[in-house]
Amino acid sequence: MKNIALLSAAHIHTRGFLEEISRRDDCQLLALWDDMPDRGKRYADEHGGEFSADLAAVIGRDEVDGFIICAENTRHLPLLEAAIPTGKPVFCEKPFTTSTADAKRAMELVREHGTIVHMGYFQPFTDVMQGIKKVIDDGTLGKITHARFRNAHHAAYGRWFDSEDLAWFHDPELSGGGAFMDMGAHAVHLMRAFLGPVEKVCATIGNAAGIYPDVDDNGTALFRFKSGALGVVEASWVQTGGASGLEVTGSEGTIYNDQELGYVIGVPGKDPVAVVKADEKPTRIERLLRAIRGEVPAGELAEDLQCAADAVAIVEACYASSEQGAWVDVSRLG
Repeated sequence: MKNIALLSAAHIHTRGFLEEISRRDDCQLLALWDDMPDRGKRYADEHGGEFSADLAAVIGRDEVDGFIICAENTRHLPLLEAAIPTGKPVFCEKPFTTSTADAKRAMELVREHGTIVHMGYFQPFTDVMQGIKKVIDDGTLGKITHARFRNAHHAAYGRWFDSEDLAWFHDPELSGGGAFMDMGAHAVHLMRAFLGPVEKVCATIGNAAGIYPDVDDNGTALFRFKSGALGVVEASWVQTGGASGLEVTGSEGTIYNDQELGYVIGVPGKDPVAVVKADEKPTRIERLLRAIRGEVPAGELAEDLQCAADAVAIVEACYASSEQGAWVDVSRLG
């Protein structure tokens, strides 16, 4: 039985994570810290953990095997700085951080202490996306020329962030950004993981609905990858229909999401062929538990952490590009 400590219950996914822990017989919520005591006590009461308003006391508990960070986006770094030196695996909700400066600091701590840290990204690790990655890596599509990914829903129109617990999503001081920071981070991470480093971006990010006016609710970014390929990322809280997903085009064919067949490989003059699914990789709670047990290869963890850190730099460059109305180079994070 592995003991998990939750550091902040701010994120919208907190309840889902705690419900999964409650259902499992290989882990339990041991302790919970939150800077909003009422919220923290509520979650602790619901899921059997012990609430504490003393962060150092929770971090220092010997019985804890791993940590989950579900804080507001801009508050990730202080909690990472507290948890990473313990050497115990850390699952931090995405994004890693909201600035390259914070990401560099966290990466320095990871290298210093050898701690496993992974984010709440899940889209690249599904069986179908792993199948797509294999097609790309095998060269079946030929030379990749361009790709696009839309990650969107109707959160603004649905008033998803009206509650006191979730109001921070539209407070720029706590969220670091709106839909592009929230939904765009997923798309950016997947594109970076599948197509490699991004050199420069050009983005337009804004607010269409005026429902959460202090942050953006939609944005589109154009990427120039180091490989020379182009990419387009769309992120939105005001998407009321249409297809989301990934499309990758190469000199020999295109992978796209057919609404009836699912993801297929299309080649000119031939019928589309379904992408063969591959083994999915563990994510979020399962990934944390496997990391605690030493069951996730170190190389895989390091590669994904680099993608998560690079995603921070890419998103930061997208916001800068939108403000400047120009192409912006992406910072390199070692």
